[in-house]
Amino acid sequence: MSKQYADAWSAIVDLLVANGVDTCFGLPGDDLELLRALDAAGLDLVPCRDQRNAMYMATGYALQSGRLAVCALGKGPAVTHAATGLLEARESGAPVLVLAAGVPERRRGSGGFQELDQVAVTTPLVRWAHRVGHPDRVVPATVTALTRAVGPPPGPVYLEIPDDVRTVEILVTEPQPTLPEPLLVESPSVTSGPALAAIRASRRPVVLVGGGMRHRNDDGVVERFAERVGAALFTTASGRGAVDEYHPLFCGVAGLYAAAPARALWSSCDLVVSLAGRLEETVVEGGTPWPSVEVVQVNVDPGGLSAEFAGPRVIGDARHAALGWARALDDGGGAGPAEARERWANEIAGARKAMSRDAEAELARAATLPEIRIAELLAALDATATEPRVLVQENGLQDMWSYGFPFRVGGGSVVPSEQTPLGFGAAAAIGVKRAAPDHEVTAFIGDGAFLAARADIAVTARDHGGVLYVVLCNGGYGWLDAQRARLGLDAERHPFTRPDAPPPAVDGSDICCRVLRDKAALTDEVRAARRFCAQGGTAVLMVPVAPDDILPSLRGAEVVPQ
Repeated sequence: MSKQYADAWSAIVDLLVANGVDTCFGLPGDDLELLRALDAAGLDLVPCRDQRNAMYMATGYALQSGRLAVCALGKGPAVTHAATGLLEARESGAPVLVLAAGVPERRRGSGGFQELDQVAVTTPLVRWAHRVGHPDRVVPATVTALTRAVGPPPGPVYLEIPDDVRTVEILVTEPQPTLPEPLLVESPSVTSGPALAAIRASRRPVVLVGGGMRHRNDDGVVERFAERVGAALFTTASGRGAVDEYHPLFCGVAGLYAAAPARALWSSCDLVVSLAGRLEETVVEGGTPWPSVEVVQVNVDPGGLSAEFAGPRVIGDARHAALGWARALDDGGGAGPAEARERWANEIAGARKAMSRDAEAELARAATLPEIRIAELLAALDATATEPRVLVQENGLQDMWSYGFPFRVGGGSVVPSEQTPLGFGAAAAIGVKRAAPDHEVTAFIGDGAFLAARADIAVTARDHGGVLYVVLCNGGYGWLDAQRARLGLDAERHPFTRPDAPPPAVDGSDICCRVLRDKAALTDEVRAARRFCAQGGTAVLMVPVAPDDILPSLRGAEVVPQ
């Protein structure tokens, strides 16, 4: 049965609806036929003032939900402005479909208005980039884009609809193609091989969980595997939230963000099993010397398997690997003598107790100081939080406190990738809230990141509120200032931070903004802000922070001055 569409956007939106898309983020160009098509289909557009923030919102939505996100752009500078967000989506493995306008074919090479080879610009940043050259190709190209975005592995794709294609009627005479159906295998068998042999031989294993396990561990497959092999359980920064942080084997984020007792475990392990991670630099070179041991790597994406480490590499679903290896151990004998496993278990428990004692000591020290300290702020956020909840983070010097187990425990987590673009968490929180409206969403960010997203926070507060922004105010960029100090450069000539600067302003009837200075009122202020968010408002808590308020593990890694 044939179907006729008034224009290309109508055909594309129909495909989006058929595949479960209900929201679009973006800042379209002057071809507002897309908005007309979205309205006709009952899809919502979350309007943005900055194309980077639009991409961050879409990425946050995709990471939180595990579903496809859509971002609409104009042409030319709109695409280049969004490039940073495309890079972040690629590195985060976020399934995002970018729909962009393009100059008509007849104007290419003429120096026309906003003419740019946008496919060439975006190709290095996405899994697939394509310009639709004929109306007959609109539907097949859109289905291909959707297929490549959701993967595996997932990632952003770019689809350009030139002006002379988007305005033409689209006639579809064949049934709409559907997306591939995944073959679900929940009880795989694993034949003996180098990876299983290494796991069997290990006496002091570590399991490292990467961001690819997001939405793949709802029933605790990873925790059961760690229990079966007696492993200390760590995550990468992007893998946080994929496992139960209250589990007795969990020891926090590995590498740069790991506490000293956790680093001691790494130094003495005899095997690392990396599940759906990429072994990024902050994990393998940040603060903890990587042990000279075999690393079993599992990743569905061959590009995610590092060639820098000795040990078996497995191409496949890490969930299936954990299930299969656990079953093989059950069927063919355990992973090491009971006595050795018990000693390792005792060391893991001892490290966890030491980390708890260190956190309590840090809070006790903070209580003696007059100003609000970040450890106290995180404690107040945990004390007032309800479930379900998710913390959306940045990667600046002082907001990295939220990476430090056990200062922040439990709940979901959305963090920037190893690219760490400024403002990601501030804008992504809007997409996260849109994906999980029943979740308590808190953005834990610096004032530089807040300023980068402030316009979009104000614009979206009215219709898409409910996010609590906790803004650490040091008047600039703490990480750069720490490196300036490490090199002995003059702070007056290179003022990366201004600690005495007033917190940035934001206003609006749907925004409640408070500056927190009274330590005694901290918990009550946070609780009041959460109540405002629960009613659909956006709350912003500005917290001036001292320059020396830095996560202990960062000081221990000697990446900042002591």
